[in-house]
Amino acid sequence: MQALCHCNDCRKITGSTFSTNIFAPTADVFLVSGAPKTMSKRTEKGDTITSYFCGECGTTLWRESDGIEAGILDEMSDRRPDQELYSDRRAAWLPAIEGAEQKKSTD
Repeated sequence: MQALCHCNDCRKITGSTFSTNIFAPTADVFLVSGAPKTMSKRTEKGDTITSYFCGECGTTLWRESDGIEAGILDEMSDRRPDQELYSDRRAAWLPAIEGAEQKKSTD
């Protein structure tokens, strides 16, 4: 599944109006080289989420219990997002993605 997320945490970690995430089982995520650095914080929902990022350039790679950031992939997919999470927080000037399920949370 691929989703855009408009929550405050995703906006802050990406420095943008949303994040583009690909959801995959944690066991399927691995690094080709190096070891990521981590940072944990409490989300606006009260959960703790750990972000894994490159220690060299600071790029966010994935977040525990979330997904990998689509932008880290060398080849971008032409596939459109299946969902928009926290769609009620989408910037007013951004249109909804046609055909994507619009959700007000991650539930």
